[in-house]
Amino acid sequence: MPLDITFTLSDSDLSHFQAIVDKAKAAMESDENAVNIEAAARQLIKDAKSTDLPSFIDDRLSQLQVVIDMVGDEEWQLSEEERRRVLGALVYFCDPEDLIPDHIPGLGFLDDAIYVELVIRELKSEIESYEEFIEYRAAEEQRRAEAGEDTKVGREEWLADKRAALHARMRKRRGSKGPGGSSWRLRW
Repeated sequence: MPLDITFTLSDSDLSHFQAIVDKAKAAMESDENAVNIEAAARQLIKDAKSTDLPSFIDDRLSQLQVVIDMVGDEEWQLSEEERRRVLGALVYFCDPEDLIPDHIPGLGFLDDAIYVELVIRELKSEIESYEEFIEYRAAEEQRRAEAGEDTKVGREEWLADKRAALHARMRKRRGSKGPGGSSWRLRW
C-alpha cells in the first residue's frame, strides 16, 4: 500500500540548496563547463538508474531528462541567456558531495530528487513549451513521412514558426511570474 509523505523545506533548507548551487556555479564559469554541466546531469541519471532507487526518487530523476534534453536540443534554439539559466539549474548535479552524497545507499539521491522538484517548478514555462515543441516536431515528422515527403526538406522553415510562438509564450509566462507565487526562488 503506497504511503504519501509531505514535508516542508524551511527558508534555511532552501538557503542551503542555494549555497550549494552558488558554490558549484563559481567552479563552473568557463564556456567548456556547459558541456561538463550537461554531462554531469546525464551521468547522475545513469548512476542513479544503475542502483535500486526508491520509486519516488526514480520518478523525480526521470523528470530531469527533459531538462537535459532541452538544453542539448539544437532545433529548440534557446537564447544564450536561456541556455545559461537552464545550465544554472543543472549545475547542482556537478557536485558529487552535494547535500546527501550520492554513494549513500537508498538516500544518496534524495537531495537530487528534491532539487529536481525545485528545478521543475522554476523552469515550468520552459519545460511546458519545450514538451509542446517536441510533440509538434514528432507529429509533423510523422505527418510528412506518411505523405511521402522528406522530413529534412524545409525542416528549419516548418520548425521556425512553431518554435518562435513557443519561445514567445515561454518568455511571457516567465516574465509574468510575479510576487503572487512563491516567495523564494533559486538564483542561477
